[in-house]
Amino acid sequence: MKLTGRDAQAYLRRPDPAHAAILLFGSDAMRVALKRKDVVSALVGPEGEAEMRLTRLPAADLRKDSAALLDAVKAQGFFPGHRVVLVEDATDGLAPLVQTVLSDWRAGDAQIVLTAGQLTAKSALRKLLEKAPGSVAIGLYDDPPGRDEVLSLLSTAGLGEPPRDAMEALTALAHGLPPGDFRQTIEKLGLYKRGDSSPLSPADIDAVAPAALDVDLDEVLDVIAAGETGKVGPALRGLTAQGVAPVTLCIGATRYFRRLHQVASDPGGAAAGVGRLRPPVFGPRRDRLVRTASDWGRDRLERALATLTDTDLQLRSASTAPQQALMERALIRLAMMPRAR
Repeated sequence: MKLTGRDAQAYLRRPDPAHAAILLFGSDAMRVALKRKDVVSALVGPEGEAEMRLTRLPAADLRKDSAALLDAVKAQGFFPGHRVVLVEDATDGLAPLVQTVLSDWRAGDAQIVLTAGQLTAKSALRKLLEKAPGSVAIGLYDDPPGRDEVLSLLSTAGLGEPPRDAMEALTALAHGLPPGDFRQTIEKLGLYKRGDSSPLSPADIDAVAPAALDVDLDEVLDVIAAGETGKVGPALRGLTAQGVAPVTLCIGATRYFRRLHQVASDPGGAAAGVGRLRPPVFGPRRDRLVRTASDWGRDRLERALATLTDTDLQLRSASTAPQQALMERALIRLAMMPRAR
């Protein structure tokens, strides 16, 4: 049986223990691993592995010992409860073996969970699990988590349904982060809100969301964008002491000012422009970006980008000028631009 969309998501949350086999496949190994973890946990519970009700069989081992899969499926456990045989990194080469085991599968045998990389529609393994009675095949694609999946992750983290603005912030974050990072962010959010009964807010999300740039670099660039020329030198020397090279700083500054330029150039205004950023930004950082982009304006931001481009070319050229001094001069020039009229 082939499952997609909401049916697939519902099944992944509550897999049917009566099915003989479940195949999870997709190009994103992290996404597949996370769903595999959820499925196995739902089937055998948190103590399944400790009670030896979970057997792991790498696909490479089955190529050398084809009988191992059937033996694991038929084996009797020491502890009562549902049993699962997990086969990771499965390929089409295992299709004949899996077909043989499925033909001999009976109620009470261990359930087979297989994971694989991307499988085409013509894949022998995929076709087998889609057509075999009592089996399920689910493709995991790079679509960001939907509302139902986000709510499920929040529930697992001990959080209820958030207000609309917080839900919008989480949805935007889900579009901008890899699945593993998004799940970790939700887990951190659950810890952050433990003991706090107030509704989830965008500020709470901002407090735990990964920063788009290194924190120290953000602080330096915020100083520059605010026009605080006296702080540029000490801040730059602090980054240099931490091993940040002038070229790296120039790249980070260019990325920062391009983002400001994108916000300032949006036809709907800076507030609309910041909402289109990926990865998204929230809370005070979002407000600061809107304010800074509005203060600078598109024309001055274009001049700032031209300055950074010239500096980058000098840093990468055969010039003997001290790179630290070149970068510091460029940043001071940028810090002075907001004052120019």
